[in-house]
Amino acid sequence: MKQQIDSEAIVKRLKRIEGQVRGVIRMVEDGKSCEDLLIQISSVRSSVNKTGQFLMEEYINNCIIEGIRRGRGNDTIRKLTTALDQYSRLV
Repeated sequence: MKQQIDSEAIVKRLKRIEGQVRGVIRMVEDGKSCEDLLIQISSVRSSVNKTGQFLMEEYINNCIIEGIRRGRGNDTIRKLTTALDQYSRLV
């Protein structure tokens, strides 16, 4: 099943996260306070979680629905269950 997710939007989000992480690295190198670092780490975590949520929605709205339409419901639901299990361990 070919996945038709909005890869451009996901890459854009991941590049933004990459920039946030680089900013945190600079903050560490510049000796910023632990409080400021924790705030920025929280922001990065939130961005990663939102990106994961966006990707999960893309996966359901495109890949899962397409798999069911093509008559592969059982296999598709099994893959969704596995993905949800893995994703929920990270959140």
